[in-house]
Amino acid sequence: MPEARCSTVADAGPPALARRQSRCAGTARVPLELDDFEMLFQTHGARMKSLARTVLGNRSDADDAVQETFLRACRHRHSFRRDAAVWTWVYRILLNACRDIGRSRAARRDQYQVGAGAAVDLPSPPRDTPLRLTLEHAVNRLAPIYRDVFLLCEVEGYTHREVAGILSIPEGTSKGRLFEARRQLKLTLIGRIPARKANARGVRAATPTSGTAPATI
Repeated sequence: MPEARCSTVADAGPPALARRQSRCAGTARVPLELDDFEMLFQTHGARMKSLARTVLGNRSDADDAVQETFLRACRHRHSFRRDAAVWTWVYRILLNACRDIGRSRAARRDQYQVGAGAAVDLPSPPRDTPLRLTLEHAVNRLAPIYRDVFLLCEVEGYTHREVAGILSIPEGTSKGRLFEARRQLKLTLIGRIPARKANARGVRAATPTSGTAPATI
């Protein structure tokens, strides 16, 4: 898991932004400028792409999500409030952009049906094992409030404090949602693995043993 990084853009971002936040301490909003978004991309772009790829499953959609995130953030930069860290505000926009792209992709897939309603989908990479695919499908079936926390904590390595800032929830809520996500995933995996073993046992039971001679006429 990657180690937790900076908790605010003021810590990792340009000094000008930190000074501007300080000057605006008595106001409700912080005026963000285009240079601030460039620095945000430099300091957080790679990690944002990693998160988007984890959520969406492919590099192309992830790049689109990050690009859309900065476009939205730039359009709504005047709505940013000083009581939030800039990077957590941008990450919330990123998660929303990922959801929108995911819904759009699902809608496009539903338009192309083959045979008896089978959706067109891209083939899985050769390295994807059945267990990996089972886990990915189980994660995708989690409710968004649990899936977001699980991906942020377990896959991307964010701390509960960082997740709380990104999702605007208490730190204790982040911990509780991660616990519930793990519980649901465990139940899903436990429910699937014995079924595969049972099927394997059934196949072996139906196969004649080596000591059984074929019937002769």
